[in-house]
Amino acid sequence: MDLAPIAVLIFLSTLEFGVEGGGLSYGFYDKSCPQVEDIVRTGLQIISLTDPTSPAALLRLMFHDCQVQGCDASILVDAAGKKNLPLEMTSTKNFGIRKRETISYIKSMVEAVCPEQVSCTDILILAAREAVAMSGGPWINVPLGRRDSSSTPSYKLADASLPSANIGVDGMLRIFAKKGMTVKESVAIMGAHTVGITHCFNLLNRLYRREGGEARGIEPGFELFLKLSCPQESLTTNSSFVLNDSTTLAFDNNYYINAMEGHGVLRIDAEMSSDPRTAQILAHFAVDQDDFFRTFSSAFVKLSSSGVLTGNQGVIRRRCNAIDERS
Repeated sequence: MDLAPIAVLIFLSTLEFGVEGGGLSYGFYDKSCPQVEDIVRTGLQIISLTDPTSPAALLRLMFHDCQVQGCDASILVDAAGKKNLPLEMTSTKNFGIRKRETISYIKSMVEAVCPEQVSCTDILILAAREAVAMSGGPWINVPLGRRDSSSTPSYKLADASLPSANIGVDGMLRIFAKKGMTVKESVAIMGAHTVGITHCFNLLNRLYRREGGEARGIEPGFELFLKLSCPQESLTTNSSFVLNDSTTLAFDNNYYINAMEGHGVLRIDAEMSSDPRTAQILAHFAVDQDDFFRTFSSAFVKLSSSGVLTGNQGVIRRRCNAIDERS
């Protein structure tokens, strides 16, 4: 499939969002650090050679950061020896988050060439963009110029802001509407589940407790498969998981095909196939991967541009995992 026409359409469509007027711009680092995108791409390629699951982990990392007070790299901050500090990362909803150290590694590469010019937040967004592209998905043109937070929110804010693993269509649409997304874009951004895994811990309610009622949109044979893969006694460990789909390392439209067949892993994956607001869109993406890529790209730009710090707001952290004393 020739992705060149798709890339052109994505570039043109993102210009409609008006992000340049909001403090972000395309080509933000053209003068201060023109090599930054190449450095991020090279760093991620090196890391992915030893861990091919890195792209999926980085995409999830970016999503979780942007859901809590906007994209500001706050999820990367460590406690730095301060015991019992209620940081964002200690939220139970950040269970299984990985590859924060990857952003720090790439940041060190960028700092060696362009000291104190590029924010950790922009590096995280670029890494997530490259993660999608190197997994076979679209290349997304993203505006840059984000700044890093000079503080980190508590786990309580993360608990309140991040969607639960048992979220339904209503909750999903509300969350993404706040990011300026249409219903179609909301369904598309959920397509990020086409890569990676789902920890058994996050299937507890869906398979056994049924807090949202009977599981809808799940084929009985697939439900049995999930229960065999995730017996109740394994649900408290980080080591038990199921693949999101059979092409777990590839960014494609298999997520929608599986959902149409009743093989959605999470509740939201399954419910979208029966909800009248989302069912037709899901069916469309199942047969039109190009349009899924286009719509996902516009949704990605909206999510990554939501609630950002720009201009004189925030800081440029020297280390991604620590709040600089000067800030």
